[in-house]
Amino acid sequence: MKFSVIIPARYASTRFPGKPLADLGGRPMVVRVCERAAQSGAAAVHVATDDPRIADAVRAHGHSALMTRAGHASGTDRIAEAARQLRLGDDEIVVNLQGDEPLMEPALIAEVVNILCAQQEASVATACHAIHDAESFSNPNVVKVVLDRKGYALYFSRAAIPYPRQGQAKAYRHAGLYAYRVGFLLRISQLEEAPLERIEALEQLRVLWHGYRIAVAVSPREIPPGVDTPRDLEAVRKMLA
Repeated sequence: MKFSVIIPARYASTRFPGKPLADLGGRPMVVRVCERAAQSGAAAVHVATDDPRIADAVRAHGHSALMTRAGHASGTDRIAEAARQLRLGDDEIVVNLQGDEPLMEPALIAEVVNILCAQQEASVATACHAIHDAESFSNPNVVKVVLDRKGYALYFSRAAIPYPRQGQAKAYRHAGLYAYRVGFLLRISQLEEAPLERIEALEQLRVLWHGYRIAVAVSPREIPPGVDTPRDLEAVRKMLA
């Protein structure tokens, strides 16, 4: 199935300003993400940014960059603008790959596309992996997802869910990787913000709150974490060394 990857990347960040341009083995992090995306079988890879420094760095390494407006509330909104610029058709598939995921497995990018195509009831597809340690399960920075028997998301939360009142249930960590058809991507940005989305600070809850379904690919391996802080960056540098 043909698909494109769009990588939202902004320079301003409360915890880590300039993060997309952080050096990883001689190349900016966002360029590393482009390279991973290109290995997934994507027909095209674009970076959607609001900063010319990021656009210049991406283009200098031979990748496509689109300038988008600065006022977007989320990466999804930025990707929607990029899809409009590219004049993508409603039935075309776009993958939202965050610009701070330099270790994302290319095969998993392709898998979320396959899940979207296979699950006819799905408006969005994403990914997760099993949690095996109590620290991650209780950490509010680790987003958890609970699945139904068909592999659709029931809920996403920063809380420890499902709560193990009677025995230890299997818990999953959600990875911020999404596949959509363009028509639905454009619709998301027009939907009313969900109260739960605001409370949890998780924009994917808008999809569930409005009654749409999210199919979830369960990775058999732990999905590498993204880079949120300078400390995370140092850990990734060691992994790539």
